[in-house]
Amino acid sequence: MTHKLWFQTGIGILLAMLIIFMFQQIQEVFSPLVIIARTIFLPLLIGGVLFYLTRPLLQFLESKKLPRWASITFVLTVVVFVFWLIYAMIAPVIGEQSTSLAKNTPDMIEEGEKWFDYLLSQRDDLPPQAQDSVGKAISDVTNNVNDWAAGFGSWLLTFLQSFVQGLFLLILAPFFLVYMLKDHEKFAPFVAGFFHGERKTWIRKTLHDLDVTLRSYIQGQLLVSFIVGVMLLIGYLIIGLDYALLLALFGMFTNVIPFLGPYLAVVPALIIALMQEPQMALYVAIIMLVAQQIESNFISPNVMGKALDIHPLTVITVILAAGNIAGIWGVILAIPFYGVIKTILSNLYQKRTEIREAAGKEID
Repeated sequence: MTHKLWFQTGIGILLAMLIIFMFQQIQEVFSPLVIIARTIFLPLLIGGVLFYLTRPLLQFLESKKLPRWASITFVLTVVVFVFWLIYAMIAPVIGEQSTSLAKNTPDMIEEGEKWFDYLLSQRDDLPPQAQDSVGKAISDVTNNVNDWAAGFGSWLLTFLQSFVQGLFLLILAPFFLVYMLKDHEKFAPFVAGFFHGERKTWIRKTLHDLDVTLRSYIQGQLLVSFIVGVMLLIGYLIIGLDYALLLALFGMFTNVIPFLGPYLAVVPALIIALMQEPQMALYVAIIMLVAQQIESNFISPNVMGKALDIHPLTVITVILAAGNIAGIWGVILAIPFYGVIKTILSNLYQKRTEIREAAGKEID
C-alpha cells in the first residue's frame, strides 16, 4: 500500500498541513525573516519582471560579441530611456485627466443621485416583490457609499504612506536587475550542485522548465496587456470618451489579471460613459467586446501560445482563492505561481513515470 500513488499523495498533504500548523505555532521565531521578505518582495518582483523583459536584448548584444558589462550598461540605459520617454509622453495627459476627473467627481455623484431618485420615483409602479428588491438594493448601495466615504480619508493616508515607502523600495529594483542579468546562468548550476546523478539532471531540467514558464508568461502577458491598452485607447478616442488615456491605462493594468481583468477594466469606463452620455455606454461595451475577442482569438494564441494551458474555470478558482488569502498581490501573482507549481508537479509525474517504466523493464 505504501507504494500506491494515492497513499503517498495523502501522506504528502498531511505532512504539508503539519508543517503549516507548526509554522503557525512558532511564527514569532520567523518574524524577522518575514519582515525581510516583505521588504525585498516588491523590488525583487520588479527586478524579476524587468529581467525577463530585458534578457532577450542582453542575449542579442552578447551574440554580437559585446562584453557582459557593456551589454548590461546598454540595457540599463535603454530601460531608463524608455521609462523617461513614457513619463514625458503620458504623465502630463494623465495629470490633466486625473485633475479633471477629481473636479468632475461631485457632478458625477450628483448625476448618480438623480438616477437613484428616478428609480425611487418609478418604484411604486413596480410589483411588490420588485419594490422590495429595488429598495434593498438602493439601501445597500447607499450604505456602501457612506462607508466608503467615511473610510476614504484613512485609506488615502495609508495609500500615500505605502506609495512613499514603495518609492524608496523601488531604488533596490535596479540592483536586483543588474545582478540577475550578470549572474543568471549561475543559478541553475548552483542549485543542481547539491545533487548528483539523475537527480541533478532532473533538477536542472525542472529549473529550465520553470524559467521557460515564467518567461513565456511575463513576456507574453505584458505584451498582450499593452496591445489591449492600445486598442482600448484607440476605441475610446474614436467615440470621444472622457478620460480616454486614464481608462485605457487602467484597462491595460487590469488585463494583467487573466480572465477577470477585462471585466474589472470595463466598470469605470461604463460609469463615466453613462455620466457623459447614456448611449455611449453601449459603445464602450462594444469596444471592450471587440478588443477582448481580438485578444483572445488572435493576439494571445500567437503571443503566448500554450504557455500555461490553464482552464478558465481553474483560473477563476485560483484567482478568487488567492485574492481571499493575499489580497491584490494574490490576484496578480496567483496564475504565475500556479504555473510554477504545475510545472514542478508535471516534472515530478514525468520522473515517476520514467522510474516505473525502468523498473518494469528490469523485471521483464
